[in-house]
Amino acid sequence: MKAEYEIYHIEWQGIGVEVRWAAQWISSTVYPVAHLELVSDGRVKLPVTETGYRSHFTNREIVEDHGGPVAFAIAWLDHEAKSDAWKRYIDASKQLTLF
Repeated sequence: MKAEYEIYHIEWQGIGVEVRWAAQWISSTVYPVAHLELVSDGRVKLPVTETGYRSHFTNREIVEDHGGPVAFAIAWLDHEAKSDAWKRYIDASKQLTLF
């Protein structure tokens, strides 16, 4: 059985992001696996990925406890955006360069 994905489009801090969610990635009663993908428009960097794409396998209940895939994705991005590395990246992207 192929996983069925729900697809959502959000904007996070001015960046378009596609959130793909498969609540049941594999059929298993022993260990149910869900799959969340984040893909930024133009594959621009996000705080959870350098490449603009992130694949995350998880338990469905964890995502549902956060309010669903969109709320989970936003909370994850917001949390990781607090990192020093992301803050440096944002600061550097605001700087004009000659080369």
